[in-house]
Parts: sequence; structure tokens; C-alpha cells
Amino acid sequence: MPIAIVTGGSSGIGRSAAVQLAERGWGVIVTYTGSRERGLETVAAVEKAGTQAVALPLDLGRTEEFPEFKRQVVAALADTWGATGVAALVNNGGRARMAPFADTTEELFDDLTRVLLKGPYFLTQAFLPLIEDGGAIVNTTSSSATSSEAAPGYSVYASLKGGLIVLTRFMAKEFSDRGIRVNAIAPGPTRTRLGDNAFERFPELAAPLADDTALGRIGEPDDVGAAIAALCSDESRWITAQSIEVSGGYKL
Repeated sequence: MPIAIVTGGSSGIGRSAAVQLAERGWGVIVTYTGSRERGLETVAAVEKAGTQAVALPLDLGRTEEFPEFKRQVVAALADTWGATGVAALVNNGGRARMAPFADTTEELFDDLTRVLLKGPYFLTQAFLPLIEDGGAIVNTTSSSATSSEAAPGYSVYASLKGGLIVLTRFMAKEFSDRGIRVNAIAPGPTRTRLGDNAFERFPELAAPLADDTALGRIGEPDDVGAAIAALCSDESRWITAQSIEVSGGYKL
């Protein structure tokens, strides 16, 4: 059974990716930040889909904790699956904090940098020895980094997601000697918990975004989770170094 690590797997896109991987026969290790209960909800959803899952805590902004997280992953692999490696790493965990350029503080800049770029960089570095040859890495980025529109308030978030897109290409090149594919998924506006659960708190936000989307609605987690699961799977074995926007034609 192939096994994937999905960061930020306690809700939204990460949970959907975990479940859709499980529907393809994968075991999944999901991470959560803050809410163990939501992590266990994902475990239950994966088990309902027919495979096994483990939920572990991880703060992507604290690289000093990565060695202990890796130890926990190694133990979970051995105890749950009798395995020593994983077939895929999904760098999906993130954080969204927006501010106009003139109001952006160093604290906000540094916080987002640690979570959105430094975290995935060094987590991938830590887990590279555990990723099986011929495996896959998928980085979740954002259409804010790929769209022609530069929306006010997104200067830091979009710049860091753009950095992750560039990093995807360099990872793909450097890991190709082991047959490891690396791709990026750039979601458009999607109904997740980011932005302090903005779509639930402000449902009126959805309609204008849907009007700006060619397919006429905002994205749902399953729209993006399906693309992530496909890129992890062998059906995408000849795709690497790509950034794929999964937005329903946002701003098309």
C-alpha cells in the first residue's frame, strides 16, 4: 500500500486530498495544528474510505520541531503499516494573513515566510530520505501567485506562494535522479477555513468571486483534492515541474 504525508490535513483541501488518496488505496499520515479533534475527523473519513490513517501535530513555522515530527512519522509507519518510507509528500499546510503593503509588519512577513516557504522547504529536506524512489511531491500554492490580477493585501502571501512555485521546479530537477516527481497545485478561491474561515463568516464573499470564475462558482475542497490525489498517483507518472492552476477559470 502506498502511503502519503499530507500536511494541513485536518480540514479543507488537505482533508479532501487525504480522503481521495484513500479512495485510491493509499494510507495517509495527516498533520494538524491546534485541533487534534479535526485531525481525528480526517482519520475517521479516511478509514470510512477503506484504508488507514494517522494524525500527528505539526507547526510548519517551527522547523526546530521537525526532527521530533520525523521520529513520530517513522514510528507511525512502522506501527501502522510495517513500512519504512512514503510514496508521496503533500506540502499543503499553510496560513493566510492579509494586509495592505503599507501596513505589513515584519512580524506578519516573517510569520508567513516561516509557514509558507521555509516550512515546506525544510520539511521536504527532512523527509527526502523517506520518500521512495519514483515517488511524488505536491506543493499547494495559490492562484494569487499565477493570476494576472494583483489583489491588494496579498503582496506577502502571493510572493511566498510564487516562491513555492519556483522551488517546485528546482526540486523537480534535483530529485529527478531518483525518479521523484514534483508539481504544484494553485487553487483559486476555494471554500476552506483559511482567512479565519472567511467564507463561513462572510458568505456574501462567494457571489462576486463566482462571477469572476469561468465555470460559475467558487471552488470546493474536493475540486482541488482530486487534482492533488491524481498528481500523487501513477496516472501522472510523466508530469513533473509543473504548476497547475485549479481554479475553474478564475479571472479567465
